[in-house]
Amino acid sequence: MGVRECPARLLLLSLLLFSLGLPVLGAPPRLSLICDGRVLERYILEAKEAENVTMGCAEGCSLSENITVPDTKVNFYAWKRMEVGQQAIEVWQGLALLSEAVLRGQALLANSSQPSETLQLHMDKAVSGLRSLTSLLRALGAQKEAISPPDTASAAPLRTFTVDTLCKLFRIYSNFLRGKLKLYTGEACRRGDR
Repeated sequence: MGVRECPARLLLLSLLLFSLGLPVLGAPPRLSLICDGRVLERYILEAKEAENVTMGCAEGCSLSENITVPDTKVNFYAWKRMEVGQQAIEVWQGLALLSEAVLRGQALLANSSQPSETLQLHMDKAVSGLRSLTSLLRALGAQKEAISPPDTASAAPLRTFTVDTLCKLFRIYSNFLRGKLKLYTGEACRRGDR
């Protein structure tokens, strides 16, 4: 049986190889996924939906403890003057802290007296989204830039603050994706040296 006789098998084999991380003939490189604006926009939309769902809820949206999150404010003038390695450090630190915060929020929600299925669904999507974004950034080479910038000592410590509601947590998640992550990936993809 030749390839022409069984396109379904070829597709199945390609999917299997792709899921194992092996190169597949004709498959776009992984880094192009994060460089496709629609991919990041999908994660931003999910984060915004979660924020909107939690905006109106009073009960069940308060957290039983404060959670530390990254400050998402961006000084665009300073950002543009920052070395790429410093930008990568800021994005990786923010992504790591945000991932910890969302995982902590997920645990607090699961341990609450009557967790809402809708809130759990949005929290699960956020956890999954952050894991996917971490993988996509790794494929882009951001982790390598963050580990070995020329002047690591000059990197400013990550600014943080705490949140006490799921709405604030999802707002930070949404703002981080729309701000620092989008700025960094846009620049890294434009450079095209990855």
